[in-house]
Amino acid sequence: MMLRFLKGVVGGSGAGLKDLPYTIGEPYPSAWGSWTHHRGTSKDDGSPVSIFSLSGSSAQDGHLAAGRNGVKRLRTVRHPNILSFLHSTEVETVEGSSPRVTIYMVTEPVMPLSDKIKELGLEGTQRDEYFAWGLNQIAKAVSFLNNDCKLVHGNVCLASVVVTPTLDWKLHAFDVLSEFDGSNQTATGPMLQYEWLIGSQYKPMELAKSDWAVIRKSPPWAIDSWGLGCLIYELFSGSKLGKTEELRNTASIPKSLLQDYQRLLSSTPSRRMNIAKLIENSEYFQNKLVDTIHFMEILTLKDSVEKDTFFRKLPNLAEQLPRQIVLKKLLPLLASALEFGSAAAPALTALLKMGSWLSTEEFSIKVLPTIVKLFSSNDRAIRVGLLQHIDQFGESLSAQVVDEQVYPHVATGFSDTSAFLRELTLKSMLVLAPKLSQRTISGSLLKYLSKLQTRKRVLINAFTVRALRDTFSPARGAGVMALCATSSYYDSTEIATRILPNVVILTIDPDSDVRSKAFQAVEQFLQIVKQYHEKTNVGETTAGISSIPGNASLLGWAMSSLTLKGKPSEQAPLAMVNTGTNTSSSTSNANSVIDNPSTAPIRVNSSTDLAEQPVPTSPTSTDGWGELENGIHEEHDSDKDGWDDIEPLEEPKPSPALANIQAAQKRPVTQPVSQSKSQGLRPKNPVKATTDEDDDLWGSIAAPAPKTTSKPLNVKQSAAVDDDDPWASIAAPPPTTRAKPLSAARGRGAKPAAPKLGAQRINRTSSSGM
Repeated sequence: MMLRFLKGVVGGSGAGLKDLPYTIGEPYPSAWGSWTHHRGTSKDDGSPVSIFSLSGSSAQDGHLAAGRNGVKRLRTVRHPNILSFLHSTEVETVEGSSPRVTIYMVTEPVMPLSDKIKELGLEGTQRDEYFAWGLNQIAKAVSFLNNDCKLVHGNVCLASVVVTPTLDWKLHAFDVLSEFDGSNQTATGPMLQYEWLIGSQYKPMELAKSDWAVIRKSPPWAIDSWGLGCLIYELFSGSKLGKTEELRNTASIPKSLLQDYQRLLSSTPSRRMNIAKLIENSEYFQNKLVDTIHFMEILTLKDSVEKDTFFRKLPNLAEQLPRQIVLKKLLPLLASALEFGSAAAPALTALLKMGSWLSTEEFSIKVLPTIVKLFSSNDRAIRVGLLQHIDQFGESLSAQVVDEQVYPHVATGFSDTSAFLRELTLKSMLVLAPKLSQRTISGSLLKYLSKLQTRKRVLINAFTVRALRDTFSPARGAGVMALCATSSYYDSTEIATRILPNVVILTIDPDSDVRSKAFQAVEQFLQIVKQYHEKTNVGETTAGISSIPGNASLLGWAMSSLTLKGKPSEQAPLAMVNTGTNTSSSTSNANSVIDNPSTAPIRVNSSTDLAEQPVPTSPTSTDGWGELENGIHEEHDSDKDGWDDIEPLEEPKPSPALANIQAAQKRPVTQPVSQSKSQGLRPKNPVKATTDEDDDLWGSIAAPAPKTTSKPLNVKQSAAVDDDDPWASIAAPPPTTRAKPLSAARGRGAKPAAPKLGAQRINRTSSSGM
């Protein structure tokens, strides 16, 4: 009684087996020997398989015995070019009154070579290249059996070759397979136990005569070399071998293969060509397709230079190769190489080009999974390649895949150190953003976009509000150098209103190194502003300035603009200054301010000023990301030193630089009538002097403009500075080791502070009456 692997007994031929974990499908029209080749699928996951079945009337049937030998051999022999075994079983069924035994063998999905050749329909050079590749694979399998395992297949022919979905050729039909016992001199029986299964047309002369003595004295490859010759004939003739004499017809054999073909079919077994030498030396196997696939299969052994060269040529090379071979063989190899990191970045171009030849459904199955995995690659070249070609595959990505698997990796490019990668990342959002969820857009994408838009704001805040006001002098110097290094990021408005006022203060820094760097920065940024001036309409931006020479032009322009709001009786002293006739008196007055120990900071009501007129702003200041990230709103009032006067949280649209300054100078202020109107002509004395608000245009935002004849500013122990510093009240005090933050200058109803660096203290009231 035969051994039963499954106990379930069902009627019929075995289709519909209860315990076989595979579903048997339709049979192919041809198969080797008595086997039937079925299509099949796995019951677990629906994956395709091939199911071979062989039936016999009794357990002692010779075909069943040979079939069991073939199953056992195929299970134990493993090679890339030998059919992969998955499962086998035997089932006993009853047909009428007679029992019937069926062997089922499950393998990887394949189809008969003869059927695949008809399906592909290759011709000419492409057919020869594909046959060369297939024969190369079968030759490797046979050489492995003969030379490495000392086994004899016994029946190499067209029917014993099957083809995988990737168009690889694989050897099977191991029913006749036996050990080569040529070293056993005492053996007298048949070496091939089931040689009777071999068709007479495929038998060499010594096997046809059953001359086992000659066979044992011949090399192990003698019988299979003959069989390989039969396979070559059937391939190129396009018909099954009918009789041995047909092998002499060489009209269809390629000339590059003819000599080797004749040596394989030598009438003397000992002179037949070793298949291993055929693989190494045959000219026929040296073509583009064989070389390309062979390179891909040993890609991990190649160095980076060879890989780059190969993958740069591959897109053009792929157009010359058989299209079906490229899509079914090369494309999966390339995708696998990219996925596991053995392929270089240029391979991505070849992958996408090959993928463009697929249908939309095939592309989604064969290419997209690899592309999605590549987005997590740390190779910057791979990431750049993906973003450069995202328009080719972006539409094929589902919204869920983009939101959950692609975007999280792409978003890292927003903060990449490579400017080119940041640019590509931003451009890729045109394709990816429509597929993102609202949560991702509002919670992540907008934040990244905001960071890109507010770079200038972030840099200015970091370098001016923090670095330039640091008590550690090297930090101040580093801040100045950082501003210079990033000068190309700022426009003229930001330079004039936010950068220069902060840098100029450091020209009197206690540290000489900081002073030197400050002077260099001032020159650099002034040059940028001058270039802007040259490109701007002179009539709109320099009205009233060019008519007054030297430093007097600044003060004269300021005074003339003030007359538009002042009373007629108050314009006399302004006219004198405007004509430049009282320059020496002004200089003398400036000197007296320096020597006056009783000077105090000017109090300005910033809330009223901001409400009455616009303030110069940065184009990027409307977005709060930069301030939030740099912690500007977290500082205490005492740390800001009046900076809110020029940096409101909600800043209007910027106007041209000079127009903004002129608007600031027209700010209306009020002053007690009892104060003196001739501040600029007062004598040098330690007594506090008062003046009308309208006479001191610079009082609300700065000290008087500097004069060419004034003596250098000297920071005294009392920390006082004269009115010649036009930026004293809008900028932070120069960092020193002794001066405290200028908290009283905020003008928000606080009590007057003790004398500190800044403009001369003048008793006045704001326009709001505070």
